[in-house]
Amino acid sequence: MRLRSGVFASSCLLVQALGVALFLRGFFPVPVRSLPRREARADSPAEPAPPGPGMVSNWTKIPAPLFNKVVIVLIDALRDDFVFGSKGKQFMPYTTQVVEKGTSYSFIAEAKPPTVTMPRIKALMTGSIPGFIDVVVNLNSPALLDDNLIWQAKAAGKRIIFYGDDTWVKLFPKHFMEYDGTTSFFVSDFTEVDDNVTRHLDRVLKREDWDILILHYLGLDHIGHISGPNSPLVGPKLREMDNILKKIHISLLSKEEASLPNLLVVCGDHGMSETGSHGGSSEGEVHTPLLFISSAFEKRSGPLTQPERVQQTDLASTLAVGLGLPISRNSVGNLILPVVGGKTMREQLRFVHLNGFQLSRLLQENTPAYEKDPGYEHFKIAEKSHGNWIKLYLEGNNSEILLNLGKKVLKQYLEALKTLSSSLSKQVAQYDMYSMMVGTVIIMEVLLLLLLSVPKALSKRAEFEVPLSPPLFSLLFYLMCLMLCAVHVIVCTSAESLCYFCSMSWLTAVGVMMLISALMCGILSAIAKIFENSRLPPKNPAVSSSSWSEIDVLILAGTIGHVLSLGASSFIEEEHQTWYFLINTLCLVLCQDLCRNTFLLKECDPKHSTSMKQNFDSLGETSDCKNIDIPAADSSKLDKATSSSEFMKGSHKWISLATPWVILICCRLLRSLNQTGVQWAHRPDFGHWLTSSEHKPELSFLAAVSLLMIFFLVQRRCSLVSKIAMALGLLGVYSYRAAVGNVIFPWQHGGKDISKGITEARFVYVFVLGIVFTGTKDLLKSQVISADSSMKNTGLWEVYSGLVLLAALLFRPHNLPVLVFCLLIQTMMTKYIWRPLKSDAAQITIMHYWFGQAFFYFQEFSSSGSRLFLLRSIALNSSCHLRCFGDGSAVPPVHMECLLSKTAV
Repeated sequence: MRLRSGVFASSCLLVQALGVALFLRGFFPVPVRSLPRREARADSPAEPAPPGPGMVSNWTKIPAPLFNKVVIVLIDALRDDFVFGSKGKQFMPYTTQVVEKGTSYSFIAEAKPPTVTMPRIKALMTGSIPGFIDVVVNLNSPALLDDNLIWQAKAAGKRIIFYGDDTWVKLFPKHFMEYDGTTSFFVSDFTEVDDNVTRHLDRVLKREDWDILILHYLGLDHIGHISGPNSPLVGPKLREMDNILKKIHISLLSKEEASLPNLLVVCGDHGMSETGSHGGSSEGEVHTPLLFISSAFEKRSGPLTQPERVQQTDLASTLAVGLGLPISRNSVGNLILPVVGGKTMREQLRFVHLNGFQLSRLLQENTPAYEKDPGYEHFKIAEKSHGNWIKLYLEGNNSEILLNLGKKVLKQYLEALKTLSSSLSKQVAQYDMYSMMVGTVIIMEVLLLLLLSVPKALSKRAEFEVPLSPPLFSLLFYLMCLMLCAVHVIVCTSAESLCYFCSMSWLTAVGVMMLISALMCGILSAIAKIFENSRLPPKNPAVSSSSWSEIDVLILAGTIGHVLSLGASSFIEEEHQTWYFLINTLCLVLCQDLCRNTFLLKECDPKHSTSMKQNFDSLGETSDCKNIDIPAADSSKLDKATSSSEFMKGSHKWISLATPWVILICCRLLRSLNQTGVQWAHRPDFGHWLTSSEHKPELSFLAAVSLLMIFFLVQRRCSLVSKIAMALGLLGVYSYRAAVGNVIFPWQHGGKDISKGITEARFVYVFVLGIVFTGTKDLLKSQVISADSSMKNTGLWEVYSGLVLLAALLFRPHNLPVLVFCLLIQTMMTKYIWRPLKSDAAQITIMHYWFGQAFFYFQEFSSSGSRLFLLRSIALNSSCHLRCFGDGSAVPPVHMECLLSKTAV
């Protein structure tokens, strides 16, 4: 059956979507879950029963609250060194004093990837570890239905007030007595977004009609996204946060009751990397400070030690105990013991027993063989020892033996809690391997079928013969179906194999097995046909039948090699090295190809080449040119060589030969601009030097020159109106960066900002929309009114120019040279490489993709966190599909589009 290439590609895309869906369903681990919130039992476990007849503990209820009022101050993107490092001592003096000499406990909380806001709020309030799929729903946070601290507090009659990031309002609707949500999408706003929280503070602190106050500040996170953790804006923002914490702490101390003290909790949802971003697993992103400040704690004395490390999920259990609430059923966190260390031994044992009972119950509901788990065994041993301690306690034994036994039981409980939490956390990283393997097989089969169809799909007829009939009626097809069905039965009936693919109906599973078998038989038939055709004698022995060039081999080997490299986490963390190697090798191969076309064709007479083209069938008898190596047995290949020869005769010859080397030099310079990856991210680079406050004049000069170069590289094919709009838009980009303090004008001497950048950014967006609208209008006019190719080319280029202007606005100032080199390399490759070599659509497409990936890493981005990287690849690669137009000169640089989309993310 013959199919057009478009129909064939669409069919392959649908089948591959099925494979990707199966793989992703197995790749994203199913989080550990207990009973739904409405089914959660409200009764709490009693103390362990002491051994012996007639002895029963009289403590069966949840312990009373330890604190009267609790204020939680969550500072978005607060790194641990912002409080415990040099910045904390310089810009947060009050907080530092409380940490070093006050009544407080300080910890470094470790957040699990993905380090984005919504999953981290879930972890803080539920104690569970959100899955990577939460990254997808981060922008549209649905209501949280799992058991959580906020729901427990509301059910217990606690009055909760919230001000800050509106993600909380979406996660916990109708839970707050009073709230005011702020949006997090205006990243350039780091003033009003916090003022809208602080403006309620004085009024609320004077009131007595609340029990829990939650404040979520976003300004520090916005500063990090704009200019990184070393920005001069970070210091004033930390000082502002320090003054707020001082005001809250003093107010809580002045309103304390004699019975119960108040508690101030200071934490961050995540940190930020050295570039100011977050989402990965670097040390700066996962380590956040966690402070408990209360008069109930003993005043710190002695030298300050390194804060102890705890898990971010431990906060939910600790606050539940402090507020006298049941611990969330899905929590995998441990009680932070120093917070309750001032209580009696019986109370401390009661607290850790409640935590251990909750973790052991969660383990029972998620692990079939829970009794063999070491954590469960340790908990039962500690529970038995606890019963013995209660027996001595109820007998009135107050000797040193009771205290030592209590310490021993407490130690056993803590060890059991640690092991239980570790066992539950590991389940989050378990993958559905069977579903992943089925999805991978489908994806690889479709990929192999596409590779086999590329020569036919790119031919003039653009058709592909799909060998369906022979495979579907062959014995091999039915044998493979039977074998795969047998494997499916074995896997799905095994006791320990629980997977999504096995939960499907048998009819659906058999259909998938038949699809896999049909694809495999089709691949084998296509390969057999290729070998059969290769054995036929060529019609013209003087012409080689091989159509594979060095570039084709490199592209195929490089693509397959990169896919295979994603099987190792170390290659994912340092993926930029793979792309740097591939583009460097590509430049060398292009240089070799250009040299061959220049020097091996230089002795060929153009007139004689024309006669060769006209008499192609008798080429072996009439050709006297000995230096031509004709790669394919059709006239198009000879036409390609002849055109290359004619092009090389001009003055462009030497420029073309130098182009690959110029590209190599540009790429090497860009590698020095930013360090990326994991191994060398801490090394100094030119970007850090430029972004330091003392080198702002140099950065301003570089940004101005880069914007000027962008204008000259882009404006040449635009209309006059678009040129003026482009110039004004680039001026607006510089004005925006000057407004937010990244660069300065020559006449600007002070460090004060002209504005907050909102007006300047809107000014640029107006010109972006205007240029894109003008280009779209020309495109529609060329399609509807007149088939004018020049108008179509102008419209395409103007749309592209608008995207370039948008990219210039989104790029950080020190990364503007990356955009300049991107445009320059695109121009040089189009004019001096692709045209003389007559590169086909497939080659240009893959080269665009390779350079797009390399330029992504030139901006200091990295693939930290392999699962988050998979999400990014799927989302961005699907948005960077390449389209080839009839006139190659009008094709915008597609790797620029990929670069733009990745920058926006």
